Amino acid sequence: MINIGTGVVHLLKNMGPRYVAYRVRHELEKKAGVLKRRFPDNQPHKSFIPLEQWRADAGTFLFEDRRDIKLEKNPASALKEKAEQILEGKMTFFSSQLYDLGKSYDWLTNPDSGFRYDNTKHWSQISDLNPAAGDIKYVWEKSRFSYLHTILRYDYHFEQDSAEWVFSEIDSWIKANPVNCGPNFRCSQEISLRLFNWCFALHFYKGSPALTDERWHSYQHYIYWQLHHVYHHIDFSRIAVRNNHAITETALLCLSEFLFPFIPETKQWSARGRKWLEEEVAYQVYDDGTFLQHSMNYHRVVVQVLTLVLSLAEKNGRPLSGKMYEGAYKSVNFLLQCQQLTTGRLPNTGANDGALFFQFSGSDYTDYRPQLNALHVLLTGENLYSGAGAWEEEAAWFGIGRQAGKRFSALQQEQGIISFPIGGYYLIRDGDTLSLIRCARYRDRPGQADNLHLDIWVGEQNMLHDAGSYKYNTAQELKRYFNGTQSHNTVMVDDLDQMLKGERFIWYYWSEATNVRLSEDTAYYVFEGTIKAFGHLSKYITHTRTVKKKKGSNTWFVQDEVQGLPGGHILKQMWHTAFSDEVAVRPLSAEAVPSEKQGWQSVYYGTKEACTEMVVSSESRQIQTLIQIT
Repeated sequence: MINIGTGVVHLLKNMGPRYVAYRVRHELEKKAGVLKRRFPDNQPHKSFIPLEQWRADAGTFLFEDRRDIKLEKNPASALKEKAEQILEGKMTFFSSQLYDLGKSYDWLTNPDSGFRYDNTKHWSQISDLNPAAGDIKYVWEKSRFSYLHTILRYDYHFEQDSAEWVFSEIDSWIKANPVNCGPNFRCSQEISLRLFNWCFALHFYKGSPALTDERWHSYQHYIYWQLHHVYHHIDFSRIAVRNNHAITETALLCLSEFLFPFIPETKQWSARGRKWLEEEVAYQVYDDGTFLQHSMNYHRVVVQVLTLVLSLAEKNGRPLSGKMYEGAYKSVNFLLQCQQLTTGRLPNTGANDGALFFQFSGSDYTDYRPQLNALHVLLTGENLYSGAGAWEEEAAWFGIGRQAGKRFSALQQEQGIISFPIGGYYLIRDGDTLSLIRCARYRDRPGQADNLHLDIWVGEQNMLHDAGSYKYNTAQELKRYFNGTQSHNTVMVDDLDQMLKGERFIWYYWSEATNVRLSEDTAYYVFEGTIKAFGHLSKYITHTRTVKKKKGSNTWFVQDEVQGLPGGHILKQMWHTAFSDEVAVRPLSAEAVPSEKQGWQSVYYGTKEACTEMVVSSESRQIQTLIQIT
């Protein structure tokens, strides 16, 4: 375990003095009750505009109301079944786990652990990493109100009217969640998502008699104080967190004058939010289109938020800067190059918390096509994928239509060696195979110890995979497994991670790419990359990985060499597959010893399935392996 003094030194080096100073101040303010006084729980009632006036002048949203959706109706049986489950109180969490919450869920009980949070406690007194409570995301999940998108889609495609049920859900949440109290005010990103999703419902059912004066009076109060909370606590996400949280929260502030024009402060909040959002996107989306969180799913989060922001800003005649559009376009390109086109899946690289904020498609959670296509149509005026499919629907819900004369040319997937050196992703696409290699020199904090991980896809199958994340608050050994080096297809020294794990999401002794060489000849594509790693053992240790992909064949040659390692340590080359009958890993080094044991894979947050973990061990400092897939 690292001592406090060393930890502070590493935080200062990697995160900077601004981050450390803010975190210290924030913790002191929390303990001293400053946050409780700054965000009091007994706020005066706020109401700004009568319902009929809002109906007549609600501002410009993505669509006028349910009659304005530009989409051919498709009453699919799967949509009907899912909507009926929701209407009966059965909710699918993280796109994979069905919970029967009943029709009178209290919005405070974690259905995974059974723990019930206290809604009389101020949000600053609620811990989001309480072992007894379990993972707080299980309470946040329904309170995001993303499930309402399924009900809106159901009502649209089946010509139903669930307005009374939808507004009753919002009423129930308001009753259970006093302003600035309980777990659902703990995170400003959760508040932002809730307000976005309430807006979809309010505009879709704008003319419904179920939206009464009494409800509108209550909703204005909760809209105001939640928006007020986000604005006045924005430094936490912009300094202490600075990831997709900051983009989501500044996006809400940026759009607030369009979404809530009846609130006077939104003129100021929106102007500042626009500036902050443009700063966040410029900082977080690297120039090669990769994303500072080193996560495919969190990058998709940003894609959805940018789609909402750019579309709504354009509809209100206030487009954002060209840098925002460039970041959006480069993001789509990066994710497209990593994608398996017929399923829409991507490698499960980096943290994956199951987030899918806006669920306007019947496609599976692992299918990124609806989100990438919607943003691509907004940017280019053209579909990203050929043919027709469920992935087309999302664009319509964001008010995006195919049209000529947009900002960018249409994208398409490339073959051969494709490099994204700023983010540290190197791809070899050879026919229907994809080899993805991580080799990152981190500019921002890493989420997982996965440098020099190799992901291999053949056709639609992820033959050698990244394990995913499972849960953020679970048993220590599982957290270490999924975030650490063991669950990645790279090299361990003994049972040690490439970096030293600190508290929560922090790593010390960041691994660091120092050299990458790419080449090809008539027979092979070749990657060679070197990183500094295992700095908690010695500052002189380097790991060099060479990957040779034989052209036109499902054959890979992998050589790992570790230099500067003190004596008495064992090298372990790790491989993980759910297709053990089709994947052959054969050591070419005479002294290398192969073995197998059970590993884990988490495709959806909160679930894990057994897989085969193949280990090639050696007392030597070099391991050569031949991988063949049938």
